[in-house]
Amino acid sequence: MKKKLYIAYGSNLNKKQMAYRCPDAKPVASGLIDGWKLVFRGIRNRYFCSIIPSEGDSVPVGIWEITEADERSLDVYEGYPVFYDKKTVRIKTSGGVREALVYIMQEPSRPGAPFDSYVETCRTGYKDFGLPMDAWEAALEYNRQEVKS
Repeated sequence: MKKKLYIAYGSNLNKKQMAYRCPDAKPVASGLIDGWKLVFRGIRNRYFCSIIPSEGDSVPVGIWEITEADERSLDVYEGYPVFYDKKTVRIKTSGGVREALVYIMQEPSRPGAPFDSYVETCRTGYKDFGLPMDAWEAALEYNRQEVKS
């Protein structure tokens, strides 16, 4: 069974959710992707996490080892290739720099406020992976300011 690394930065950090969606996925590490910023984007009043290129910024992430079946499940959940696209990026972990799959929201999308339940699912995922909550709260604050503009 062929496996690959997958980077989660939003609701797929939530281990309970991933166990349901991708039963063969295994959490392997946390890390950072440099040159990206965590944002909330969407269309038609449905807003979710995405990442955008942003020099000098970085996003804390969870790294999963997934199977081909898990990737197919994620493709459906993420609305690939219509809503999210897939990209391979380099990620820094305690074990060094590796390449992994990440989903990035397609354009056109715009800033907006996510549902509270989505925010809580992501917040739980941050805790599941031991990611810095101040980074999550900073992303929420950036979103609030961006939506006001």
